[in-house]
Amino acid sequence: MFTAARRLHVDENQRKRLQHLADSGRTPQRVARRARIVLLAGDGRANHAIAQELGISRPTVLLWRERFAQRGISGLLKDAPRPGRRKAIGAEVVKRVVEATMHTTPAGATHWSVRSMAKAQGLSRMTVQRIWKQHRLQPHRLETFKFSKDPLFVEKLRDVVGLYLHPPDHALVFSVDEKSQIQALDRTQPLLPLRPGIPARQTHDYKRHGTTTLFAALSMLDGKVIGQCMPRHRGKDFVRFLNTIDAQTPADLDLHLIADNYSTHKSPQVKRWLGRHKRFHLHFVPTGSSWLNMVERWFGQITQKRIRRGTFESVQQLIDAITDYLENYNGDPTPFAWTKDADMILAKINRCKEALGTSH
Repeated sequence: MFTAARRLHVDENQRKRLQHLADSGRTPQRVARRARIVLLAGDGRANHAIAQELGISRPTVLLWRERFAQRGISGLLKDAPRPGRRKAIGAEVVKRVVEATMHTTPAGATHWSVRSMAKAQGLSRMTVQRIWKQHRLQPHRLETFKFSKDPLFVEKLRDVVGLYLHPPDHALVFSVDEKSQIQALDRTQPLLPLRPGIPARQTHDYKRHGTTTLFAALSMLDGKVIGQCMPRHRGKDFVRFLNTIDAQTPADLDLHLIADNYSTHKSPQVKRWLGRHKRFHLHFVPTGSSWLNMVERWFGQITQKRIRRGTFESVQQLIDAITDYLENYNGDPTPFAWTKDADMILAKINRCKEALGTSH
């Protein structure tokens, strides 16, 4: 037989708060259950009856009765702190692993793996993995970088970023470039379709049916793209594309085009055309800084979503697929937003140069 528990004292304000916790759909289930325990105990219900009604153990009822009596409602909201697991390795061991990872390489290899580091340090691979995760070390990864050596890097950077962040009044800003040598690839066998547990599969070998070049101008205002496919990417082809931009934009607005330093964009033919069309203003990103040209991000999207996995039996099929993608994209375009100002970019570049110990 259980001895009847005495009624738990719950004042009127506490009861209202507990009832809210128990009834609210936003309260975590464990907290709502604790509130119900206290409410029933406040009604004088026996501990075993509370446990039976809520489907929990009697010691659980005793625990939260006691916690409420000691700390009030705040005692129900959080679990009591637990001692936690004792660290299996000391600070010196952690320091040794981190130093070895960052400043050494294994014999006959370019970087450490979990197993090679574990063997070298006399630890388990899981221990090494925990240390690397804690210190955000990923020796298996390698990224690329390139510093522009353009003597006018800062001026061009500020010019381009200024157009992104503060476009001129009564003007449109376009990021312009061409994606050249897009191949019309025809797989030697039909695609094997997607199945549960098995991805779609295509043959690694293919037939080439020619190439096309996609000229594109990404509007920084609304994300729409003016696109045109041409067989080549010469100066006169770029002039043809400039004529297309001219025809598809309001004639009373100035147009600022951000482009890279490819010779096609600076040919005498292009310069003569720009001289006759005064509303066009060409702005060049610094050499080796294609990341500043926002249309490159859009080229990445069309490559991933339409070109890379496509099968094309002719160049015309490839052009039709690109045209179809353009029409669908422009039906619901996504604006591309530049977020960092020139000073933030220059500060990051300077930090990278300091890490390399270079002044160039």
